Amino acid sequence: MSAARGMVPEDLTRILFVTDPQVSPDGRRIAFVVTSLSDERDEYLSNIWIVDAAGGAPRRFTAGPRRDIEPRWSPDGARLAFLSERAPKDKLQLYVMPADGGEPTKLTALENGVGSIAWSPEGSRLAFVSAVGGQREPDSEEEKRKSRPARVITAVKYRFNGEGFVYDRRPHVFMVSTDGSAPVQLTDGDFIDADPTWSPDGDSIVFASARHAERDDDDASDLWRVPAKGGTPQRLTATAGPVMLPAFSSDGRSIAYLARPGKNAYGRNVRLYVVPSDGGAAVCLTDGLDRSCGALHVRPAWSLDGRSIVVAAEDRGDVGLWRISTPAGEPAARIVAGERALNGFSASADGRVLAFAANSPVTPAEVFTCRADGADERRLTDLNRAWTDTVALSAPERYRFTRAGFELDVWVMRPAGFVAGRRYPTLLTIHGGPHAQYGHNFFDEFQVYAGAGYAVVYTNPRGSQGYGEAFAQAVIGDWGGGDYADVMAALDEALARHPFIDPERLGVLGGSYGGFLTSWTVGHTRRFKAACSERAVNCQYTMFGTSDIGASFNVAELGGPMPWEDMARYIERSPLTYAKDIVTPLLIIHSEEDLRCPIEQGEQLFVALKKLRRQVRFIRFPGENHEMSRSGKPRHRLERFRHILEWLGAYLGKTSA
Repeated sequence: MSAARGMVPEDLTRILFVTDPQVSPDGRRIAFVVTSLSDERDEYLSNIWIVDAAGGAPRRFTAGPRRDIEPRWSPDGARLAFLSERAPKDKLQLYVMPADGGEPTKLTALENGVGSIAWSPEGSRLAFVSAVGGQREPDSEEEKRKSRPARVITAVKYRFNGEGFVYDRRPHVFMVSTDGSAPVQLTDGDFIDADPTWSPDGDSIVFASARHAERDDDDASDLWRVPAKGGTPQRLTATAGPVMLPAFSSDGRSIAYLARPGKNAYGRNVRLYVVPSDGGAAVCLTDGLDRSCGALHVRPAWSLDGRSIVVAAEDRGDVGLWRISTPAGEPAARIVAGERALNGFSASADGRVLAFAANSPVTPAEVFTCRADGADERRLTDLNRAWTDTVALSAPERYRFTRAGFELDVWVMRPAGFVAGRRYPTLLTIHGGPHAQYGHNFFDEFQVYAGAGYAVVYTNPRGSQGYGEAFAQAVIGDWGGGDYADVMAALDEALARHPFIDPERLGVLGGSYGGFLTSWTVGHTRRFKAACSERAVNCQYTMFGTSDIGASFNVAELGGPMPWEDMARYIERSPLTYAKDIVTPLLIIHSEEDLRCPIEQGEQLFVALKKLRRQVRFIRFPGENHEMSRSGKPRHRLERFRHILEWLGAYLGKTSA
């Protein structure tokens, strides 16, 4: 069947987004989340579905009116716990229902909602995280008219993107029984607790938390163990860097976890470690795997015999699964490969069955299963077939070239309806991070641009993950240097290979760090006819004190000095400094509640360009944060596409023969 058209922004509301595959303990069924975007309701609608590992039609398991997410099987497989919003103003609460269907039982009604649920080994209790404290929203109209109390701030980390003010609201570990009794709070204090997991004997819970005195100045955290009946937590690790996602071995003697070595050491690989369950010296199991294991935020999965652990890792644009031996020594073995990207995985109780969700550039994510060694892989769902049959999705072509001692990947996507002999306007897109990666995943942005008639070029410059720690750290202290040269070289490589790319009609765009490099690019070259800089870093020295991570991340990425120690470096590496050299028409997009790259970053560059009488437009999205393009309100995401396509169309024009 031939497709009639390319992808358009409104197709976002026609795609079913599959995430969080959870295989049942016996390996026979897989629960997963299906999410759609509702333009009419302007919200995300999610439900939990189940598919048999042996095959057959997937079926919807929950029928909540808004969001049902985070399915987790009870140890005996007889029940499924999940989080749900059942009313318009509800926060996510914990529910349990029979695995064969029926009415869900609500176990929590906490003011700040629930997250990170985990079953106890015997299946009668669940651990979870819920925020404690915070200013209560006024209930009555009379209360709403009164002044709110002042906020008393004593710590640097008092706000966080997507969460707002957190200085008086801390997530802690709770436990609740399935018999309907009230939840019990197990941890407290001025600490952020996350990722709870049960010991195999059910007597204690291990979680991640930063509880050291210097936690306001670094990103380190530790694993802690607290008795399930409550008590003083015991520190298990050595405060060497950020830790996450602990997982017990079946015998309870060891805990695997993911961690990035070093404090504020951005760009280093997230590695797999094992520590004795009562604390002690941790052992890194992935020293020989020069790849980062933290992209999916999924717990490591032990084999039943404790001799190996499965983790996900980024590799040259792919995200696959690797089996790591214990103890350390044997080479890591890739067990789920291919030019694709996983967004989640899980293992059966005996570790013999794996379930994962994977997508490719022309296929939104679907559910797969395989054996522990990767054999007998089968695709179990095809929920988007009806949609993919109606659109012409562009498959990227990948090339590799060498520059300055690094081997670089560059991908080129042809526009929908491509005709040989024609020249097409082309967009160079730059990813954020900088320690992220582009690759073989379904990216709605690229498909919409291709559907609008643009060729798309993208690359992984130095700083990107997936190419080893040295490559990822090569950008530290050099934003706008070698990374900029890499991106320009990738564009030149694409131009040399493809005569259909019109060198006179080039656009450049990117968000976050990609927004930085977009703003930087148009301040250092005039070869682009249009640009879009989104949620960008434009002024390093003001971001230091206004971003939720500026006082640590920006300092480290610039090489270490504080602004008062080397203000010249902050000025030199700020796109705002080069505003006078920007002549490319620039679209600036920013969210008004962005605490990662605060909106003043966009405001400053916009005002400078207006004063310089340059072609510039500023789009502000109210009520949105740094993640707007990925998880903002559906109508805002559609509106954003319309603004970008209108801007590019005005300056790059249509295809020509």
